[in-house]
Amino acid sequence: MRLSRYFLPVLKETPAEASIASHRLMLRAGMIRQQAAGIYSWLPLGYKVLKKVEQIVHEEQQRAGHIPLLMPTLQSADLWRESGRYDDYGEEMLRITDRQGREMLYGPTNEEMITDIFRSYVKSYKDLPLTLYHIQWKFRDEMRPRFGVMRGREFLMKDGYNFDLTVEDALHAYNRHLVSYIRTYERMGLQAIPMRADSGPIGGDDTHEFLVLAETGESEVFYDSAVTDIKLGKREIDYDSVEQCRAVMEEFTSLYARTDETHDETLFNEVPEERRRAARGIEVGQIFFFGTKYSEAMGATVQGPDGKPVPVQMGSHGIGVSRLLGALIEANHDDKGIIWPEGVTPFHVGIVNLKQGDDAADAACEALYKSFEALGLEPLYDDRSERAGAKFATMDLIGLPWRITVGPRGLANGVVEVTSRRTGESEEMTPEMAVEKIAKIYAGL
Repeated sequence: MRLSRYFLPVLKETPAEASIASHRLMLRAGMIRQQAAGIYSWLPLGYKVLKKVEQIVHEEQQRAGHIPLLMPTLQSADLWRESGRYDDYGEEMLRITDRQGREMLYGPTNEEMITDIFRSYVKSYKDLPLTLYHIQWKFRDEMRPRFGVMRGREFLMKDGYNFDLTVEDALHAYNRHLVSYIRTYERMGLQAIPMRADSGPIGGDDTHEFLVLAETGESEVFYDSAVTDIKLGKREIDYDSVEQCRAVMEEFTSLYARTDETHDETLFNEVPEERRRAARGIEVGQIFFFGTKYSEAMGATVQGPDGKPVPVQMGSHGIGVSRLLGALIEANHDDKGIIWPEGVTPFHVGIVNLKQGDDAADAACEALYKSFEALGLEPLYDDRSERAGAKFATMDLIGLPWRITVGPRGLANGVVEVTSRRTGESEEMTPEMAVEKIAKIYAGL
């Protein structure tokens, strides 16, 4: 993509309504535009990152054996009356009446609808276990939407639902989701700590939230600092193995880590004093096990091995896909702008032409551009007739992790400059070596 042909409406001034870094930088970098309170249009750069995040979520869900589908945004109120949640959910639910007088709602979550789908088609224990998920827009009518996409009213969420015959099977599904979520966040360059949490209106006794530590987090969290040293890394986990998934669950949750709703001062005081931490966290996902809460209320049963009907054991598992962009920026920015981790960057590398119109510089940039495309990488070529300072400022603001600067002086010596956005360090090398260096970085992801 060439910047002269791209739609990137960057802002020089900080919008007055933006109080945290992610909201401020998403507006300034031309990623989003507010259309109403807590409702945003996703402009090309923001949409590109959103799709990268969504793709990683899809890949890790399917690696864990979970099956994608797509449910509608509007739901019948009758389903929610079956579960008993229609009147309990509160004013966050946007209730709608269609032209036929039917009561509808804009879905804040999908436990009822997925249970209705399941009970319509699955009749035997032989069809279990089963986990279905989708990535869909949700709506919760927040009283005070704020912080941009971090606390909006309309948001993109992955929600998945497991159906199992026994409690033991359902707890394996819970552990399997925890493993897949940790891998998902690590692929994005995030450390999201699983913390014992409150189940809220979803229900159930077993639940963990995944929180990214950040000063702007909406949740107060308490944890043993040793938990930040645990990484899943490149380990291969067999998602069908109860033992392997349980071992990862125990490894990541045995140390103290809780949100303020479940904080226990007595247990916290058992943590060595030098490792006790209180901080703020951004919730980017949550997993629940709630047993037969919905299956009993809605008649979702299967024929068991003895021929008798058995209500299925269920859990639900969410990842805030659009919220993740805010969390990523909160964890990865400086005073110049965003610093995207390589796993989610909208473009793999930025190419800056210091002297547009110079035959040698133009030819070198074109050659770099085509070399990256041939390797399946996406470069962003700043081919505008702008001064160098403006081009560097744009690249710093939008946060591409690597920049290649091309100018007549360097080319006279046969080199270009490769700069890391995160460290600011630059290195001169031949154009061929620059392409090889960037290609190696992304090949390792």
